[in-house]
Amino acid sequence: MAKSDAHLEQRKPMGQRIRDFMVDYGRQWELQSMILPGVIFMIIFCYIPIYGLTIAFKNYTVIDTLDTAPWVGLENFKIILSDKYFWDSVVNTLGISFLKLLIGFVIPIVLAIMIFEVGHTRFKKIVQTVSYLPHFLSWIVLGGMLITWFSTTGMFNQLLLDLGVISQPHNIMLDAGKYWWIATLSDIWKEAGWGTILYLAIMSKIDPTYYEAAKIDGASRLRQIWNITIPNMKMIISLNLILTISGLLGSNLDQTLVLMNSQNRARAEVINSYVYRMGMTQGDFSYATAVGLGVSIVSVILLVTANKVTSKLNDNQSVL
Repeated sequence: MAKSDAHLEQRKPMGQRIRDFMVDYGRQWELQSMILPGVIFMIIFCYIPIYGLTIAFKNYTVIDTLDTAPWVGLENFKIILSDKYFWDSVVNTLGISFLKLLIGFVIPIVLAIMIFEVGHTRFKKIVQTVSYLPHFLSWIVLGGMLITWFSTTGMFNQLLLDLGVISQPHNIMLDAGKYWWIATLSDIWKEAGWGTILYLAIMSKIDPTYYEAAKIDGASRLRQIWNITIPNMKMIISLNLILTISGLLGSNLDQTLVLMNSQNRARAEVINSYVYRMGMTQGDFSYATAVGLGVSIVSVILLVTANKVTSKLNDNQSVL
């Protein structure tokens, strides 16, 4: 809908707009009815639970209800600001998330371009299948593999011993200083292949005559990628960047719970696992909810900011 049409629509009386909506719905009731299960699901599991956020401003216990728990105002948020362990989890979350952003955001783009450039169809399908496979394995499975590989007698230590890189094996998963890299690289290993799907879908719709014209003009393959492929992927890259930035405070909980142990906890504890531990393990539901609410607010701010910045870079065209 054009801006002028949207403006005229807003000037209509509310009753007229409701009648127009009902007329449009009646014309497409078969298609419109298909979304009702999804709408009902969102109302039950996404909107109704919002009322539970009130316990962030209460002193809630398991013997209370949402209505009977006493109000404490911003007391839980004051505790958060002075909680050393919370700020440690923030540092770990941002450290791991920034590594995933700097490395993990670029690799799916590069991998997608490499797959797209492969001319042999059978080999291309094999590469896609192999790169997709880790996505379908749970972190329980992948975490168990990593713990086994990085153990003292594991494959990784044996390889380093054979190459003469180390003289004594050690359990890498117990080394807190290496955890950020383990979390980042293992997440890339799991999701990089799956992340290429959208990029490959966009590249498959690029008009091949662009490449033919570039070849006639003498453009190399790298020049074609830089001037044709990447510009046509600009919008989907911007969208993924916005979503990635908005999720900087939401590190993978499943990954953390599997890979974290008592030795690397100082560098492995992220906000999500801290909220889980405070809420489910220690039963401090009000405090955990306050942390989660604060993180959600910051994530929304990051989302809006990233959208504004990317729209400026895309000639004021928003992708959201």
